[in-house]
Amino acid sequence: MRYGKVKRLTAAAVAAVAGLSVAACGGSSGPAGDDKTLILWHMEQPPNRVAEFQKLIDGYNSTNPEYKVQAQVQDWNQIYTKISGAVQSKTQPDILFTIPDFTTYVRPLGAVRPVTALVEELDKAHTFGEAAKAPYRDDDQYWAVPLYGMVQMLWYRKDLMAKAGIAEPPKTTAELLAAAQRLTSGNQKGIALPAGKNLATDQVLYSLMLTGGAGNFFTPSGEVNFDTPETVRAITLYRDLLKQSPSDSGNYSWGEPQAAFNSGAAAMAIEKGQYLAPFEQESGRPASDLGCAPIPVAETGGKPGSIYYSNAAMVMSGDDAKAAGAEAFLKYVLQPENYGTLLNAEPGLFLPLTADGATAESWTSNQVVQKYRGCVDAMLEQSKTGGLFGFLDGQYVDSIGKISGQNVLAQVVQRVYSGDESPEAAVKWGDEQMRTAVAK
Repeated sequence: MRYGKVKRLTAAAVAAVAGLSVAACGGSSGPAGDDKTLILWHMEQPPNRVAEFQKLIDGYNSTNPEYKVQAQVQDWNQIYTKISGAVQSKTQPDILFTIPDFTTYVRPLGAVRPVTALVEELDKAHTFGEAAKAPYRDDDQYWAVPLYGMVQMLWYRKDLMAKAGIAEPPKTTAELLAAAQRLTSGNQKGIALPAGKNLATDQVLYSLMLTGGAGNFFTPSGEVNFDTPETVRAITLYRDLLKQSPSDSGNYSWGEPQAAFNSGAAAMAIEKGQYLAPFEQESGRPASDLGCAPIPVAETGGKPGSIYYSNAAMVMSGDDAKAAGAEAFLKYVLQPENYGTLLNAEPGLFLPLTADGATAESWTSNQVVQKYRGCVDAMLEQSKTGGLFGFLDGQYVDSIGKISGQNVLAQVVQRVYSGDESPEAAVKWGDEQMRTAVAK
């Protein structure tokens, strides 16, 4: 059952947003290449991910397809304005990597092609999980091809926990706060959390909202319902945890909590699986010191969960032949013998979405996956209770991209962290901001 839809952007609003974006970008961000080149935009900027994505692309191009692929790396902090400007100037990429809420923002711009037949073909060949497909289906069409999943866990330093006399990772939010307080000593903080105006803060807060019973902040008809006691409770918890986080957390995005965790400046963090690969080298500790556990759950009204992303690719080619070429590339990516190259761009962070991909030797043979198989399996298990704002309980809220594009959740965190607002006042402000955003 699908419900919770709200009105899409009007044509005039799209034109206005796109016009502003062209000005913000300084003109066209047009792709380089010729009529036989497919331009692919992705937002995975770390050098190891760029290199592995390029390896996958080089492998495909070596098969001598009619249309070869060229990657251009983008920035999540700029992609909302950049893609609207590109569509307005007809210089959008042929393939754009996406997440569900971003897709709801891009679709009204007018260049996204439905890929229903392709998704159904790939599903028959490889078997997608329902959670991978559902956020991309609307108006009886699929609008993106699922590629890989991401889920968050509670990461903890077993060595630092042992020194503090904590035998087991926290299971409840009360235990989480108590552990963070106990682990804070001298230069060591109990937990490292992001509090910048960015997607990283949105994501960590939302995991705690999910496990606190505040994950669905829309009514069944798609109206904003953010100002609830459960949301206030989650914001209060985040505020209290930030007191046990490094003093510069207001500038934190993804990398800073991980650096604090690996250096021993923080004993816990909540994040996705990118913590696996660099742990030994960056911490100087053995792999056995890296612990992972499900996100702690509120004592009352909570349930297991984590933010969960099915990452996908939209086809945006203006030319039918190029669109067919883009689909051929995506078919190549999901072949089990190639799929591991994509997933191992960040082993543990990028999780398989297909049945044959989960058992593909190209992924399971990876050294990081093998070394941390316990945590990898735990993430796959956590994925079963994962969710994403705007897509819970069968909803497809068209306007969620307008909310996530403004990082409203992160702004609520900042108001209690930097602005000393009460959680109640900050949540009320967030509710008003969300209502204003979706009304535009």
